[in-house]
Amino acid sequence: MKQISKRLMNWASILDDQTLAQAERTSGMPFIYPHLALMPDAHLGKGATVGSVIPTDGAIIPAAVGVDIGCGMIAVRTQFTADQLPADRKPLREAVERAIPLSAGNYNAAISPTAEARLDALDELAEAAGFNPGNYAKNWELQLGTLGSGNHFIEVSLDEDDRVWLFLHSGSRGIGNKIAQHHIQVAQEYCARHFITLPDKDLAYLVEGTDEFNRYIAELRWAQTFALLNREEMMDRLIRRFEDWIGSTIVETERVNCHHNYTSREGHFGRNVWLSRKGAINAERGRPGLIPGSMGTRSYVVVGKGNPLSLNSSPHGAGREHSRSSAKRTFTMEQLEENMQGIEWSHSAAFLDEIPAAYKPIDVVMEDAADLVEVVHELRQIINVKGS
Repeated sequence: MKQISKRLMNWASILDDQTLAQAERTSGMPFIYPHLALMPDAHLGKGATVGSVIPTDGAIIPAAVGVDIGCGMIAVRTQFTADQLPADRKPLREAVERAIPLSAGNYNAAISPTAEARLDALDELAEAAGFNPGNYAKNWELQLGTLGSGNHFIEVSLDEDDRVWLFLHSGSRGIGNKIAQHHIQVAQEYCARHFITLPDKDLAYLVEGTDEFNRYIAELRWAQTFALLNREEMMDRLIRRFEDWIGSTIVETERVNCHHNYTSREGHFGRNVWLSRKGAINAERGRPGLIPGSMGTRSYVVVGKGNPLSLNSSPHGAGREHSRSSAKRTFTMEQLEENMQGIEWSHSAAFLDEIPAAYKPIDVVMEDAADLVEVVHELRQIINVKGS
């Protein structure tokens, strides 16, 4: 760890000048307490850096939570081992692709039986919060149980003992994005109305105690719950497809479901603050977490060490080094095919921008995080499903 200033602690050994400058701007906001913690996977984001932990006292920055509210990971360890799996993995990949809508804008055609209870819970939560999600997206109910695109994925993996894990990454989908974008605009309007000068318009904030702040927190918490239940719904479908493929029932031996784009109320350095983890997971002592690598690389099941300087946090993944357009210009399908050897996947050029070389090496990220988490399991992919 390197202390950049009294307000900025950095765990990233790979850090470009733009990302550092962005983190310094955010750390300079007057309500940051005690400091911003920059994680090993830090890279440039909207307003605030992806891979940063941002404690705020008396205010909150909607863009510092991120536009995919509640995005995160879920993993289930099964009782199966590699030698019990059918040799042909393509049928499972294709079954998963049929069962779970992939890609931006793709949603369910109808509400599935397993989604009904989860949607009822979301309806009750929205009613208690005093808002109608349908005002943001009329089809929000059909979004539950869908993956999305970008770096979101569904995988079957093996750990160090060849035990089978089911692993996926997604968030609050279109409904969460619309909620986030709305409140980022509300914050910008609030700051303009109160003649607040900002170093970046996406660092616009809401002041605790105002109607705007309370509305954002209520809808933020709803979207975070949506994201958590979205992952559970997809995991249910993945488990059923796996059971059909293997011809036997899964017995879960371990399950972890964690956000990495969210805000919670936490106590740090003697004060209760709003802690926004934008591309970071809760790594308080003893807490299980998930850190995925990039497409074709290893992922990790971890347990937190409770490092107070990191605000009990750790990285959420590898962190991009190339933008999507840069990756498509720089790398080739031949390189991606080489990286994906031994993994069942769709062989689509649409995923070239997800090539591992577009990201920081996950080994370096995990070395940087050695004082933040302990590795419990190391996972390697054998099936990969993504949305284009």
